Amino acid sequence: MTQSTINPQVVAEHGFSPEEYERVLHAMGREPNLTELGIFSVMWSEHCSYKSSRLHLKKFPTTGPQVICGPGENAGVVDIGDGQAAIFKMESHNHPSYIEPYQGAATGVGGILRDVFTMGARPIANMNALRFGRPDHPRMRHLIAGVVGGIGGYGNCVGVPTVGGEVNFHKAYDGNILVNAMTVGLANQDKIFYSAASGPGNSIVYVGSKTGRDGIHGATMASADFSEDSEEKRPTVQVGDPFTEKLLIEACLELMASDAIVAIQDMGAAGLTSSSVEMASKGGVGIELDMNAVPCREEGMTPYEMMLSESQERMLMVLKPGREAEAEAIFQKWELDFAIIGRVTETGHMVLRWNGEIVCDIPLAPLADEAPLYDRPWVPTPKRAPLPVMEFTTDIGKDLVALMGSPDLASRRWIWEQYDHMVGADTVQRPGGDSAVVRVHGTQKGLAISTDVTPRYCFADPVEGGKQAIAECYRNLTAVGAKPLATTDCLNFGNPQRPEIMGQFVGCIEGMAEACRALDMPIVSGNVSLYNETKNDDGTGSAILPTPAIGGIGLLADYTRSATIAFKAVGDDIWLVGDTAGHLGQSLWLREIAGREEGPPPPVYLEAERRNGDCVRTLIDEGLVTAVHDVSDGGLLVAVAEMALAGGLGAQLDKLTFDRADLHAFLFGEDQARYVVTTGNSDPVVRALAAAGVKHSFLGSTGGKDIRLPGGPSIELGELRQVHEAFFPNLMRGELAAA
Repeated sequence: MTQSTINPQVVAEHGFSPEEYERVLHAMGREPNLTELGIFSVMWSEHCSYKSSRLHLKKFPTTGPQVICGPGENAGVVDIGDGQAAIFKMESHNHPSYIEPYQGAATGVGGILRDVFTMGARPIANMNALRFGRPDHPRMRHLIAGVVGGIGGYGNCVGVPTVGGEVNFHKAYDGNILVNAMTVGLANQDKIFYSAASGPGNSIVYVGSKTGRDGIHGATMASADFSEDSEEKRPTVQVGDPFTEKLLIEACLELMASDAIVAIQDMGAAGLTSSSVEMASKGGVGIELDMNAVPCREEGMTPYEMMLSESQERMLMVLKPGREAEAEAIFQKWELDFAIIGRVTETGHMVLRWNGEIVCDIPLAPLADEAPLYDRPWVPTPKRAPLPVMEFTTDIGKDLVALMGSPDLASRRWIWEQYDHMVGADTVQRPGGDSAVVRVHGTQKGLAISTDVTPRYCFADPVEGGKQAIAECYRNLTAVGAKPLATTDCLNFGNPQRPEIMGQFVGCIEGMAEACRALDMPIVSGNVSLYNETKNDDGTGSAILPTPAIGGIGLLADYTRSATIAFKAVGDDIWLVGDTAGHLGQSLWLREIAGREEGPPPPVYLEAERRNGDCVRTLIDEGLVTAVHDVSDGGLLVAVAEMALAGGLGAQLDKLTFDRADLHAFLFGEDQARYVVTTGNSDPVVRALAAAGVKHSFLGSTGGKDIRLPGGPSIELGELRQVHEAFFPNLMRGELAAA
């Protein structure tokens, strides 16, 4: 295809509006050829340019004394003391995972691993946050099996433990599942690598796997909503090779131990295009590439295909003069491709040569820095009416059993047993607790990691839902004894051109930003995934619930002092930390038992979150509590049941200090800023809580093989465990009705 074939149809197929194409013409000063058009299309796509979101992303707090590098690089970097840094990020691979779940999820893991190790960190832990549609949807078992298999297959083979995550189900994800992957790595602060190219004349080096035709236009596909032709998009899903990724990690880290690298960037979304453009634009330099030198695994590949391919396990580097042979020897030792494909220039342009001719000459400034920026129209989400006064007629014991076997609360054992969560021998807390805990190898320090968001809250009230996502992450890190440090995010929303969807986005960001400031958890990296919608027959879109997934990390000075959720001994006192108003709006009890999705979500009082969390961490650090669990989905009684199941010990809740009629609301309401703790010596615990001004209530004691309520039912742990463990095995065997 030549310049003369660039017509309105071709322009539209590349995702441009007429106005955006006019901007391309202005930037170029002429009509682009097909290769140039393709490069503009991916760099100006929503996925790469954040053209609908970056105006609002500026509202996030991104700095603090613990922050070494905030947003703008491959991943965020925070100080963890002793000259060490934690490097972490979360990203989405939603559209590819719906089209081809195994490879979509697998390459999502591979991509986030590269974002972390490209900065000089050795990856030490993977997490994930998954959203699926209705369990009985005809496509859902296939999607669940593929996604879980892809995450496990890639992470297990590459040798990085998958230590935790979260899974939700809702009909809003029937046509658009979410697969968000997070990686945490460790590096020395004096060996952190960045992506800005410099030094005109320096060699540009391609390393890793060869380039194929898989993944072409993946970034563009991720910037549009789904239609009925999603099956035709299979060619845009990349194919991963975790064994090559493992070799790439080791080769890169070996070269990073020298001082040969000027800049390094992984080839993620938009492949060779984005990596080269970002390196050159961040460094304020030009770049010239010889397309004949690009290692290809398929015959007859054109520059257009080479530049837009999203083949996996590839990196781009700028090396210091004279270090090429040293670097090549390392990559040859690890049996990886190594090719000098270009050089840094002073032109400020991207120039591509192929077969002796210039096939692309684009000024980099408009390509990278002058991408469209939209202030999309938005409308605030209307406030939900308070729940009407309800008569509580259900059986509390039966309600608890039903909730513990429901899709959002059932055991995830079927999932995490497919992941190697112990490889590396540094995993301290396995999946199933509030946060994963991984030892900082060779030290007493531990990193706590959690992923959190409650989409139904965000849908009902984006501002409160955004606050709650950060607050719950803060609580989960606190519950193991870690001091929360910072967060990454993956902002999954529908079509931003719909004002009500853009209103959800703006509201969630407002709430998240407020909570980040109040809880001193800046956002240091992240990803935006828009157009998570499926077109209906009438042309309207069915959007996902607004899902701003949060990934947080916290630091433990001594990992051996981390708290767990399991009841430890018979006769420990059980205390509720925090205040309870019995808020049932948007609760799981209301949805699963009463069959209603109504009311406002629970309000988030950030001052109480900070005060209660600080006190709980002190209790853990001083060894005053034997078990800790935050109260979230399902409320107080679910939290107690999870602690009982984890420890194999029951609870006698005979001291419930609640004399109102709405005991259901007390037990199943989802009020925030709450924890359940146990202790063998209540006096110092009560003194500490009172001194900090933290509200608290005595609930009862541990022991027995059931959960007993005053004057009410006794729920056997055996029955709870059977129901709790049954959902996923039954679902995946096609026996959902038996769950």
